[in-house]
Amino acid sequence: MTDTTTKAEKPTKSNAEIVLEAIQDLHAREQIVTREILAELTGLKLTTIDDRLGHLVDNGKVRRVQRGVFVPVDHHKPARPISRTLCPDGTTVLEVGESVIILSPREVRMIGELMAGSSQQYAAIEIGHEAARLNAALAGQVSEVRRELRQLQEGAATTAPDNEE
Repeated sequence: MTDTTTKAEKPTKSNAEIVLEAIQDLHAREQIVTREILAELTGLKLTTIDDRLGHLVDNGKVRRVQRGVFVPVDHHKPARPISRTLCPDGTTVLEVGESVIILSPREVRMIGELMAGSSQQYAAIEIGHEAARLNAALAGQVSEVRRELRQLQEGAATTAPDNEE
């Protein structure tokens, strides 16, 4: 007896789904999402990216935050206030919105171990933001130096004596 059943094939994703997932992934890593980055990441042509971005914006799944920069529309509830109180006996009181949790020192260490990856990710994101700020400042300074150099070169060219007799 032979098996005539076929395995269900995984449905292929539409270009819109591919673009949306790329936007969500980049945004989750707090990266700037532009059409060029999406084209590079997905391998789709810019015309396809533009078309799908328009479709996603029209359907409320993505929004433009500024010209050429996109973010997914959030589907999370707003973040609640969070506070941590360290008590003299070593316990920690963790408050998240209206929820209060009293944790032993061992429980706090265990939660810290669980959250270590998120902590490292946060640090990497902040380092990336600071690097982008420094890069922008440096690029501005380089542009200013180039502009001044060009002005000096143009001034020297107009005041140079003619050697023709």
